[in-house]
Parts: sequence; C-alpha cells; structure tokens
Amino acid sequence: MEITEMKKKDLPNATAVLVLGILSLVFCWCYGFVGLILGILAVAIASAPRKAYLEHPEEYTEISYKNLSAGRVCGIIGICVALAVVAFVILVVLGVTALGVGSALMLG
Repeated sequence: MEITEMKKKDLPNATAVLVLGILSLVFCWCYGFVGLILGILAVAIASAPRKAYLEHPEEYTEISYKNLSAGRVCGIIGICVALAVVAFVILVVLGVTALGVGSALMLG
C-alpha cells in the first residue's frame, strides 16, 4: 500500500489553490474586490488539475485532490461573499450620494 502511494504524484498547484481560496475568504470581508479576484484565481487555477485527477485518479495522491477541492470551495464561497460585500458597498455609496444630492436640491 505504501509503495503504491509513494509512486503517486501530487496535483500541480493544489497547495496554491488552497492558499488562494483561504485568502479569498479572509479578504472578502474587508476588501471585497481583493477577495473576489483571489476567489476567481483559485477557481480558475483549480480547473486543469481537477480535470487531470478526474481522468486519471490512480496517478495522483488523494490528499492533493482534497487540497485542490477545499481551495476551490473556499474560492467559490469567497466569490459569493465578496460579491455581496461589493454590492452592499455600492448600494451604500449610491444611497449616500442620493441623499447628498437630494439634500442639496431641497436646500437650494
């Protein structure tokens, strides 16, 4: 069992996808656009290695696939939260601008 596991190789970029996915979750709350970009990168980078694993699972280690999948899921969640944060910020800015214009029109 161990000998066959040692012959298997890790998926390329599995750790990078995991790190990008986690960073997208961290940054999506404070910096919406940064979290959005990191999440998109994590999902985009995960596509090729994920396809390679699904086509030939016997060649790659399962732990690298789990890292890849976890990073991809974190990236997707980061994208969703970042989009909500960005939409909220845009609505707040538009609301404040509308209040400012409305107040200026009422006073003027």
